[in-house]
Amino acid sequence: MRPENQSSVSEFLLLGLPIQPGQQGVFFSLFLGMYLTTVLGNLLIILLIRLDSRLHTPMYFFLSHLAFSDISLSSVTVPKMLMNMQTQRQSISYVECIFQMCFFLIFAGLDIALLAVMAYDRYIAICHPLHYTTIMREELCTLLVAGSWILSSAHALLHTLLLVQLSFCADNTITHFFCELTALLKLSCSDISLNMLVIFTEGVLIYLLSLGTILGSYIRIGTITLRVPSTKRLVKALSTCGSHLFVVSLYYGTLAGVYLFSSSWDSKDIIASVMYTVATPMLNPFIYSLRNRDIKQALEMCVNRVKFFKGQSLNLLVAVRNTVTYMS
Repeated sequence: MRPENQSSVSEFLLLGLPIQPGQQGVFFSLFLGMYLTTVLGNLLIILLIRLDSRLHTPMYFFLSHLAFSDISLSSVTVPKMLMNMQTQRQSISYVECIFQMCFFLIFAGLDIALLAVMAYDRYIAICHPLHYTTIMREELCTLLVAGSWILSSAHALLHTLLLVQLSFCADNTITHFFCELTALLKLSCSDISLNMLVIFTEGVLIYLLSLGTILGSYIRIGTITLRVPSTKRLVKALSTCGSHLFVVSLYYGTLAGVYLFSSSWDSKDIIASVMYTVATPMLNPFIYSLRNRDIKQALEMCVNRVKFFKGQSLNLLVAVRNTVTYMS
């Protein structure tokens, strides 16, 4: 069959999640609640870090960017999924699909890069505490975040430019709930050997580099901590790194389940994709706030401020009302 040019493909069909028609309403409410929790929870983290001067440190600077990336990652896929579930329309235009895939790659890559940067920050804090402030200067922190953005954007742009050169056949059904790169490649009539080569070289190199940085940092942290065993040092290391380790395990565990240990897309792979696109961004604020004393203290201070200003506003209203009553 003669392949159609990519410009003739006007839309794709997203199969969505493997949900029975009678359960659409329940899952719509569930994912809407998860999405709102993701947005509000991560916005709260960003707000607390901006308002509390005690949180103006490299660790929380990186955490605020991770929170923004998590909001963006969910916003790229979840609203479209919810709209399709509500309207029962599965179509997505060619241009919208390409943009969705590109921005998903940007923010997924940014998440991975920032997790590696945060692991390096924890390594410096624990293994070189006396030199921490001189090493992790504001200029270096800004450079690490900017580098993460540049790397993830270049990664996404490369795959996007390679994809738009392909032609697509009559079958335009994507067996996923968003425009995922490998799912799109399966629909192409063109030779995708170059695309797959780039995925297994450039893509895997980026993920392995980030994972290697994380593992190397924590191996070094473990070595330093266990060299002179002490309960105090072990507790400090766990309290400092526990939240980050949990997020890394959750994120890389689901990524490995989707891309390394599956031969074809099925319901298990889609569920794993939901974990790292919906569940992980939602859980991050809870993981970092419930296990972090500084975040808890900042939240308490913010709540106390709100109560104070609310009390002041009520007192002002009472004073104005009494003045008006007295004058009348």
